[in-house]
This record gives sequence, C-alpha cells and structure tokens, in this order.
Amino acid sequence: MKTKPIVCPERLRYVPRQFSWIDQRLVRDRHIQGRSPEALALYLMLCTVADAQGASYYSEASAGRLLSLCSSALRAARRELVVAGLIAYRAPFYQVLSLEPAPGAAAAGLPAPTPVALSARPAPEARPLEARPLEAQPLEAQPLEVPEPRIGEGRSIGEILRAMLAQTSEEQAP
Repeated sequence: MKTKPIVCPERLRYVPRQFSWIDQRLVRDRHIQGRSPEALALYLMLCTVADAQGASYYSEASAGRLLSLCSSALRAARRELVVAGLIAYRAPFYQVLSLEPAPGAAAAGLPAPTPVALSARPAPEARPLEARPLEAQPLEAQPLEVPEPRIGEGRSIGEILRAMLAQTSEEQAP
C-alpha cells in the first residue's frame, strides 16, 4: 500500500485520550446529503462529546449556546436527525446511533438510517480495497496555507460550519 505524503508535519494529528469518531459511512453512504447546516452542526457536536456508546447529556440551552442556535432551530435540527435515524433523543439525553440498523430495530419502533438518494448513477464496481489501483497525484507547487494559531478567539461549531458553507457557496457561484 502506498503512503500518502505528509504535507504539514508540524501539525500532524494524533489520537488523543478522549478520542471520538465520525463514521465515514456518514459521507460514503450519503447520510449527510440534504441535511441542514444546523442538523450537521448538532451531529458534529454530538459525535464529539459522545461516550463510547454514543451517549451524551446536553441541555437545550447548553447545546444552543455551543452551536449559536435559538431554541426552535435546535429543536428542528434535532428532529431532522431523529427522523433520519442518525440520533435518538429523550430529554436531555442524546445517543448517536450506529449507521447500521439494529436487528429488529423496525419492530422496536427505531428508525433505520435513511440516506438521501441522489441520482440513478450506477454503483462503482465493488472490489476489495487492496485491489483498487492508487493514482499518484503530484502535489501542486502552491504555497502551503498553514492557519494561524487561535489565540483568544472563540467561535462556536455553528459559526464555523456557517462560514464554511458560505465560502463553498461563493466558490460554486457562477
């Protein structure tokens, strides 16, 4: 297996003691497709603070403050994630759900994750990961953009995601 180049070795990530994760199937299986920025911000926060079973406790006021969301926007984001089968909620407890439906989940009244169908494109050929050829892509000779360290700056997850979405929509505008 080929190794990928480390572009910025002084900022190499490591697995911290309090590690949490976001399942890659969230993107690969298109569970995030069609979700609102508020729902994605809430999901990111819940994945970040959840314990090994996906459970966390945040009051509506605390979650709203962290995400810069008013109460009605937070409730709508939470409802969207529950309907999508991505989280379970029983005030004030949240659980990030597995992206695989549990056996008998339908019988228990739990929603299965529902990715949004996009187009009728044929699925790519399924091959083991080792069999897929890696395409070497040379690094472009552009200056490396290393962000300045954050000193005294506090931004909520919601503010960061909104800024990212605004930047993306500006780049895609004709």
